[in-house]
Amino acid sequence: MQNAAFGALGLDWSYELLDIPPGDLADAMHTLRSGEAGGANVTIPYKRAVMEYLDTIDPEAVRAGAVNTIAKEGARLVGSNTDVAGIRSALAEVGLEAGGADVVILGAGGSARAAAIALEGAHLTFVARRPDEVDLPGRVVAWSDPAWSRSARSADLLLNATPLGRRDEMPLRPNALPRDGVVIDLVYVRGGSPLVRKARSLGLRTADGWGILLAQGARSFEIWTGKPAPIGAMRQTLPQ
Repeated sequence: MQNAAFGALGLDWSYELLDIPPGDLADAMHTLRSGEAGGANVTIPYKRAVMEYLDTIDPEAVRAGAVNTIAKEGARLVGSNTDVAGIRSALAEVGLEAGGADVVILGAGGSARAAAIALEGAHLTFVARRPDEVDLPGRVVAWSDPAWSRSARSADLLLNATPLGRRDEMPLRPNALPRDGVVIDLVYVRGGSPLVRKARSLGLRTADGWGILLAQGARSFEIWTGKPAPIGAMRQTLPQ
């Protein structure tokens, strides 16, 4: 997607995957700072860990407690969070206004925090494995608590901010889906995640991870290059 964007604007840049073992994160960040790279994206499990190596972090990334985009300004590294932009794009796609909405969010990590920012003004319930360790702006319940399933049934929005679904597993029982609300899944897999496929079969409005990935990628491109992202070229690289 990024390489297509660079090519569309005639930029002699390339976007490459770097698989960083946990013990090598500090060295990787040093290489990023001192090398020729213009920036980076950061994925699980490093969205929080990279923050200690950055010189500046934008306010939304600070609020989210996670960085997924790094840009270089000279020798300085600047962190941003484009998850928020991606989720806002998904909300616009499904026509959901955050203010006053009842929302159930699966997960309590960096993506869930980004969702909380994008959904400011909504009534939020987070479903977490260890709720006692979570500090989020809303109600936090355990996965083992049946109350959240009842909340999800009547919710205006159910949002999956966990990795569940990448291996084609369903993150929750189908009877926990909203009766007539919206389902947004941050997971992106070819053909749609199990959650999105089920929600669509029930006639619910959905936004899947591909559209969110596109919006995130476009924002990252703009941060790195200072140029408007060629959305059309980027979209053509994604599964239809």
